Amino acid sequence: MLKGISPLLSPELLATLCRMGHGDEIVFADAHFPGHSLCSNVIRADGLKIPEMLDAVLPLFELDSYVDSPVVMMQEMKCDNPDPAIGSSYASVIRKHAPAAPGIERIDKFEFYGRTKTAFAVVMTGDTAKYANVLLKKGVTPL
Repeated sequence: MLKGISPLLSPELLATLCRMGHGDEIVFADAHFPGHSLCSNVIRADGLKIPEMLDAVLPLFELDSYVDSPVVMMQEMKCDNPDPAIGSSYASVIRKHAPAAPGIERIDKFEFYGRTKTAFAVVMTGDTAKYANVLLKKGVTPL
């Protein structure tokens, strides 16, 4: 265990965050997400919820300031009943750690899958909320 680093962050996840470069993307996925089908670098975080993971990661992770949307969520399908609390909870955590970051962009489910295929890693959480998936684009870490 390290001082000042959340115990929710496994050694594997910490190493992955460190290896990521500017512009690399990481997906925090709900338990239903086909992460293993879409990405070869999958980290398990079973039992953990995405808002808590974001709260643990964002103090260590600079969001990309060179793009319009460094945080992206999957847009719900029209036939589903979306839970607006999910996006609100993420926005609250993001504002806490990156107050200058733009709002969360929503993209089509299949476009999100495409972005996942080129993501640096997918973190499979135990979150069971539908459409809880979120993608972060890493920025340049300040000195």
